[in-house]
Amino acid sequence: MVVAGVVASTAEAQEVQRFVRYEQGGTLSWGELVGQTIHQLSDAPYLGGSRTGQTVPSSAVAMKAPVDPTQIFMTAFNFRSHISGEPAEYPGLFLVPPSSIIGHEESIVRPPDSQNLHYEAEMVLVVGREATNVSPEDAHEYVFGVSAGNDVSERSWQRDDIQWSRAKGSRTFNAVGPHLVTGLDYGNLDIEGRHNGERVQGENTADLIFSLDHMLSYISRYFTLYPGDLIWTGTMGSTRALAPGDTYEVEIEGIGVLRNTVVQGR
Repeated sequence: MVVAGVVASTAEAQEVQRFVRYEQGGTLSWGELVGQTIHQLSDAPYLGGSRTGQTVPSSAVAMKAPVDPTQIFMTAFNFRSHISGEPAEYPGLFLVPPSSIIGHEESIVRPPDSQNLHYEAEMVLVVGREATNVSPEDAHEYVFGVSAGNDVSERSWQRDDIQWSRAKGSRTFNAVGPHLVTGLDYGNLDIEGRHNGERVQGENTADLIFSLDHMLSYISRYFTLYPGDLIWTGTMGSTRALAPGDTYEVEIEGIGVLRNTVVQGR
């Protein structure tokens, strides 16, 4: 059985819905975006939030990341174009803190001691149901939707630190947005990354070494996943450094464009 609102990678096509998280008058709310109008929800959509009857034009609010995870699981070396040699037998996996998340048009802050900050265009899966020991065949039933992400990475720290927490999970290092979308075939979506308008990354989620269904199943063997948790695909191709003033865009078919600008931290 497929629960309501869940994306199916191989099942029947479903209605595409777009969800947002926004701030108005100092209050954070969830909403469903229909055209240019936001229909406020009583809670996160993956927690069963329903329309309250209140609406607001999208132009009248500040958009935030359309996610609020408890856990963030990231995949390493999941596109052949991003690795040398043969793929590993099992997925590379690490965690970063939720405090690293920012939204569309929010600033990526380069720490003052960072010298080698890179972009990574990725797709982000949002878990829809509590998941433990899920089979790959059933994994799609536990997916709520997907969004676009930029896994900003400090390569020097990634090389030198024992763990990747600082290199991959510092404040503002993980941009997600602009929308959380359901009803897409997340196993076959084009991903494109643009550095200051230049296309520098591009591939399809069909090219993943370990699919998102496989990743969800694998992670659920060892960790309990909860609604709203995130699983990132890993990035493709090669990357290069970001400097203050640079803009990076991640565009994913059916989701939209996530855009962030780098600023220098103090």
